[in-house]
Amino acid sequence: MSDNTSDQDNGASAAPQGAAPATPATPAASGAPQSVAGLNWEREVLEKLVLSTVRERRAHRRWGIFFKFLVLLLVLFALAAYFDVSWPVGDSENVGRHTALIEIDGEIETEGSGSAAVVIPALNKAFSDHGSVAVVLHINSPGGSPVQAGMIVDEIRRLRKGYPGKPLYVVVNEICASGGYYIAAAGDQIYVNKASIVGSIGVLMDGFGFNGVMSKVGVERRLLTAGENKGFMDPFLPLSDKHRQHAQTMLNDIHQQFIDVVRTGRGKRLKETPDMFSGLFWTGARAVDMGLADGLGTVDTVARDVVHAEDIIDYTQHEGLPERVLKKFGAAMGAGAMKAAVQSANPSIR
Repeated sequence: MSDNTSDQDNGASAAPQGAAPATPATPAASGAPQSVAGLNWEREVLEKLVLSTVRERRAHRRWGIFFKFLVLLLVLFALAAYFDVSWPVGDSENVGRHTALIEIDGEIETEGSGSAAVVIPALNKAFSDHGSVAVVLHINSPGGSPVQAGMIVDEIRRLRKGYPGKPLYVVVNEICASGGYYIAAAGDQIYVNKASIVGSIGVLMDGFGFNGVMSKVGVERRLLTAGENKGFMDPFLPLSDKHRQHAQTMLNDIHQQFIDVVRTGRGKRLKETPDMFSGLFWTGARAVDMGLADGLGTVDTVARDVVHAEDIIDYTQHEGLPERVLKKFGAAMGAGAMKAAVQSANPSIR
């Protein structure tokens, strides 16, 4: 029994040695690796497609922002060109040796390029800059407020004393009359074009009287005042001899201030005539002969031939874009009409 049992055991143990190893091959076992590989491949493709789509959208968004920004810049530049916006002068200390330019274009009044609030800061900046060799005041003005002109003249005198080595030259464009010449007379030298209009050294006070019209249409003016002269220069009341004389005295005083500024500024160069201070004006060529101007020239020729600094830096304080837009569309018309009504009796050197 033992022999048979061992033979059986040996036969059982020897049988596997001679036979090939059994490897069970089931469809599930053989197909599993292929299925996982397929899923990984599809996932990678989907990820690449999603990433590509995201990148494309991001690029599209960036280009969209870029083009919107570009359009905005073009619109801003177009508006700036349409409204004639001049960019303010930055720090000009690094510019080097140059001629400082300040523009006065239009009436001398409380607003605009001819106001003391605009001209005086520009003068201070131009004189105080270490790189500016001289200051050129380019004037194109028919006149205006004697108060604004007087304030500018006083500041010019102060700056000329504070910077004795830095001259101020005036260059006349089309016209430099009354208040414009009031300012010009404070400069070291005045240069004009031969056809420029120069002079009109006088003062006026204009207005209207409606009392005759009112009486014809049956309109009664009712004015109550505390003070017998409070209704002075009322356009709806007749002008009395007393008020007329007072107004003329006031105009004569301002006129004499104007004459003193011209005589002080021009000195011995002035060749006075009976008509010089009568309110008449002359051509630039005639003004040179009379001593009201020193010679013919432009901003460029003065910078090149007189100052010997051809680089010109504009120190004019220009209006910003919002102010220009409001004025272009007439937002200031009501204020202008009100100012004209209130200031119609103010003296004017124009």
